[in-house]
Amino acid sequence: MKTFIIVTHPHPESSVVNKRWVEELKKHPEHYAVHELHTVYPDGNIDVKEEQKLVESHGNLILQFPVIWSNCPYLLKKWLDVVLIHGWAYGLDGGGKLAGRKVALAVTAVIKEECSEKELNLYNLEKLLTPFEMTFRYMDADYRPFFAIYGAESDLSAEIIEQSAGCYIEFLDRL
Repeated sequence: MKTFIIVTHPHPESSVVNKRWVEELKKHPEHYAVHELHTVYPDGNIDVKEEQKLVESHGNLILQFPVIWSNCPYLLKKWLDVVLIHGWAYGLDGGGKLAGRKVALAVTAVIKEECSEKELNLYNLEKLLTPFEMTFRYMDADYRPFFAIYGAESDLSAEIIEQSAGCYIEFLDRL
């Protein structure tokens, strides 16, 4: 089954890294289904049943997003709140629809990796993403380590962005 990648970026047209990652993913349609929430739901009204069907019809689940104010974009938070509900994602005899499914995050962060703990008040990216891990572990999903590129709003060279796209595909292949 294809890996289902939910991409959430509030300004996809101005994105550099996330846009490049999406371009790379779309080169491999036999392996990855890219679902861009801001494109599908520009008004923010999420079709819960359709989203659940999409998740059910794919294998691994990846959430791709920029870290904004130490969290995910609002539309992804809404997606998590309305799609991953009791009786579907968890709370069923034998587990919910995410039980045993590999789930991971692919994030871009403004902060530079070497500065993360100092500039984030002693909370590195791993700590900031802990609520996602807790959520998916509660649903008995097979939560995996995240993929990240740091310094996303600094002047990343085209070479680094290109390398990150290749590394992202390698990360997904290793899941």
